[in-house]
Amino acid sequence: MTVDLPAITGERMLGTWRETLPGLLQPGDGCEVHLDEADANRKSLVIHIDVAGHEMYSLDFRAEYVDDREIKVELHDVQRGSQHIDERQEEVQELIKDYVRRIRQCAQQLHSLTHN
Repeated sequence: MTVDLPAITGERMLGTWRETLPGLLQPGDGCEVHLDEADANRKSLVIHIDVAGHEMYSLDFRAEYVDDREIKVELHDVQRGSQHIDERQEEVQELIKDYVRRIRQCAQQLHSLTHN
């Protein structure tokens, strides 16, 4: 069985994510999207989100195209201010779920570009 890679990879994929993802986040949120340098196929992204609000949460995700239709999102780190925190807290779990949903929504919006 062969796995179809996204129709776009590398810098073009990165550019479309950088344009699209900010519009799907909450007002005041900040984000940075980079290619995952560890991925030789250039189909994975590292996403850093600074959540707006007084709690000062930041979330780090890795998003990888499993094939040209499906994306896998993994949480790598959660911080509150400059402190790493336990992501098992209910409030943090809800925040993570919300931003995973937004990342998947971005992938869905880019489906016409990534699907072969």
